Amino acid sequence: MKRLGIGIAILVVAALLGGYFIHRHRESAADAKKRQGMPPAPVTTQAISRKTVTLKLDAIGTVEAYSTVTVKSRIDGQILKAGFRQGQMVRRGELLFDLDPKPFQAQLDQAQAVLARDQAQFENARLQTRRDADLVQKGFIAQAKYDTDKATADALGASVDADQAAVQLARLQLGYTRIRSPIDGLAGSILIYPGNLVKNNDTTLVVINQVQPIYVTFSVPQENLPQIQHELASDTVKVEAQPAGDASKPIVGHLSFVNNAVDATTGTIQLKATFANDGRSMTPGQFVNVALALKQLPNALVVPTQAIERGPKGSYVYVVKPDRTVEVRYVTAQASAGGDTVIDGGLQPGEEVVTDGQLRLYPGARVTPDKASSATDANR
Repeated sequence: MKRLGIGIAILVVAALLGGYFIHRHRESAADAKKRQGMPPAPVTTQAISRKTVTLKLDAIGTVEAYSTVTVKSRIDGQILKAGFRQGQMVRRGELLFDLDPKPFQAQLDQAQAVLARDQAQFENARLQTRRDADLVQKGFIAQAKYDTDKATADALGASVDADQAAVQLARLQLGYTRIRSPIDGLAGSILIYPGNLVKNNDTTLVVINQVQPIYVTFSVPQENLPQIQHELASDTVKVEAQPAGDASKPIVGHLSFVNNAVDATTGTIQLKATFANDGRSMTPGQFVNVALALKQLPNALVVPTQAIERGPKGSYVYVVKPDRTVEVRYVTAQASAGGDTVIDGGLQPGEEVVTDGQLRLYPGARVTPDKASSATDANR
């Protein structure tokens, strides 16, 4: 009885499976017939080509000033006037602020007067020492008198040296009343206005950023570090930067810095690129799209990146056959650059692939290619 029950169960399962596959076959046949009656799908196509491709690493970078100077006063004093406008480009040596010079001019005058007095006394003592030298040789004065006068002359000479240093210091202090730009750069906001008192090395007057040239800092995965170091050792590595939302041509610079340690928390390495920034289109703190050029692949087989679809078996494209139906071709993508993807075989130059309209396609589907778009893309 037990064996009879198992046999009946097997027969029931077989009947159910048979009915399922018959039903699926009928559905597939119905679907195929239905698809044959569908109108051709409008698509956009592009011809496959071979060309030299520059492989790039894409990243988001932050613009940094090439150098930054925080301008402070080196003396205590009152600001009389500012010699520049906020946001103005200033040149090295250009006047930024005038401080009240009168107290420092008075100190200089006093130091010069003390110097003149001590110089006169030193000159008199020097002459007296010369006279004493002749008299002591003839025995007219004691040696002790000569030694005393010589010591006095030496002390006055040292006083003159100290006075000259005091005059130089007073002149420096007077020069500090005219604060000048130490670099070429873009001035920020005036933080202390004329009329206010400032203290030595205490109050920031203005911040100047050097923006020509300028840095862009970005990070890339550590896996790319060997290739970057190899390219940097053999040649200049080009870097392109484009501010977000800017449709103009990217700005070209060069890689100038590779950090000496990988960030263990992110697995990335920090890089810096230098740009001339002639048009001052980049500003410190700005985010930009960065593309680091690694190497060139000559005569590479490329397809538009938007033509590549991904499925359970891998990446594939829809190829338009001469009868205006499509077939699926599986491809192996190597790298992407500038809207193109380099593939390793599977296609031939001149074949057309679908770049837009894939959602309505299936193997054998009829299509109506957009000839204008195809021709335009093929001539790029």
